Amino acid sequence: MHSTVQSDVFSFEVSDKGGRTSARSYPAGGQGARGVTLVLAHGAGAPQTHPWMVSMAKTLAGRGIAVVTFNFLYTEAKRRAPDKSDVLEATWLAAIEAVRPRAGTGRLFIGGKSMGGRIATQVAARPGVAVDGLVLLGYPLHPPGKPAQLRTAHLQHVRAPMLFVQGARDAFGTREEMEPIVAGLSRGTRLFVVEGGDHSLSVPKSTGITIADTMVRVADEIVRFTSR
Repeated sequence: MHSTVQSDVFSFEVSDKGGRTSARSYPAGGQGARGVTLVLAHGAGAPQTHPWMVSMAKTLAGRGIAVVTFNFLYTEAKRRAPDKSDVLEATWLAAIEAVRPRAGTGRLFIGGKSMGGRIATQVAARPGVAVDGLVLLGYPLHPPGKPAQLRTAHLQHVRAPMLFVQGARDAFGTREEMEPIVAGLSRGTRLFVVEGGDHSLSVPKSTGITIADTMVRVADEIVRFTSR
């Protein structure tokens, strides 16, 4: 479905942290460019080249959304432990500035998988950071088994609409846990639930639904969200 989508590699500086990291650009194709660029950050345990990230980027690009992914500094250096929050946020801010000229006059959305999406919301909650919306794939509402440790205090300060794509059985935040949180957030924010999905949006094999099938459904929802 997306085998013809190719990525271009570039890099950018995270100046105040003394680092440089790589990024990949997936130009919009398929049904034609929609004038939307989505920057996606990877989760804590895998880089931008993980098959999940590449497949999602290509699926979206095939539906007319230009996608840019990037590595946080720790993954670029092939370290396992994530950077501290201030370094993660600085890398996100540098990524936004690197991508804006590429987006041109089109709309700019940010987000990511798990931790990458969470840090995107922290950046979007800062004064002066303007984006058109956020796409959060498996938002880590709390650590598994620790529902009281909510990562929500900053979400009230995010002014842009957010799309939370969550597996119904995600150990980091189930549908029942997410619904009341999402209901109180910025106008246009909504929750899209993958029935039977886990933190990676995978559903049980017994359903016959593949992760590729799910990514198509998720990509279609992201198209609707970014086309409002």
